[in-house]
Amino acid sequence: MENKYKNIALFAVCIIVMVFATSQLQAQQDSQYTQYMYNTQTVNPAYAGTRGVFGITSLYRNQWVGLEGAPETLNLSLSTPLGESQRVGLGVSFIKDKVGPADESTLVADFSYTIPVGERTNLSFGLKGGFNLLNVDYGVLTINNPNDALQQFNIDNRTKVVAGLGLYLHDIEKWYVGVSIPNFLETTHYDDTNISNASEKANAYAIAGYVFNLSDNTKFKPAVLGKFIQGAPIGLDLSANFLLYEKFTLGAAYRLDAAVSALAGFQITEGMFIGYSYDYGTQELANFNSGSHEIFLRFEFANTKTDRFLTPRFF
Repeated sequence: MENKYKNIALFAVCIIVMVFATSQLQAQQDSQYTQYMYNTQTVNPAYAGTRGVFGITSLYRNQWVGLEGAPETLNLSLSTPLGESQRVGLGVSFIKDKVGPADESTLVADFSYTIPVGERTNLSFGLKGGFNLLNVDYGVLTINNPNDALQQFNIDNRTKVVAGLGLYLHDIEKWYVGVSIPNFLETTHYDDTNISNASEKANAYAIAGYVFNLSDNTKFKPAVLGKFIQGAPIGLDLSANFLLYEKFTLGAAYRLDAAVSALAGFQITEGMFIGYSYDYGTQELANFNSGSHEIFLRFEFANTKTDRFLTPRFF
């Protein structure tokens, strides 16, 4: 039986690698998060339900504060395992992005199925599906050319289908790795005019983390998130967090050629966690804004008969 699961796992990895190799990946357009280690379901549907309890997570990101039209992101996710075996996971995520005149809303459902591939190791398969609505209000733009064709528009609405997949391999306490493409469907906006075309391409992700027990009261977890788009530089987020007395989280992060960050968190109760991060940009744009802020909240509700809270609470 174990060999059967290993063969399935190998086949799944091959499928994901082929998807990565053949996808048209050209533009880095998905929302970015500094606290990605707490927000895994957004980028990888295979994470849904793997914490073993019903959970609600929310994250608000205010990027480049002080810069007019800068990105703002609101993310809300629900996740739960199903059945006594807890092999099936379900989740729902809502993401709202606002950048200048563009307002984008995404509603997706996540499905995962987990199989054991070792005594302490599980492999989860994930599927993501839903809809995305892009709303562009040209009325807020200042158009210098009175003959500009954009003058004919007021509000432009576009809806597209979202479909993604992922793999998540994880030990029950110590480590995890994952690969995913949250949306592999390409969409071209404004394609009914000759003014401009804005294409949204697939974003591919790879994640990994490992928890070190430094003492009875101190755990240390380095983590990495890689973002891959053909024709664009690799996006790389590195973080290092300490968990103290199962309550306090302190850490730092670095986004390649973009920002350095400080992170802090507090486990208020066994089922409630709050986190905060601040980014300081390392690019010239940092001269025109006062950094980026991110607030994260997680609520978890365990059924003591079948569920348990997972420790360490890093993933």
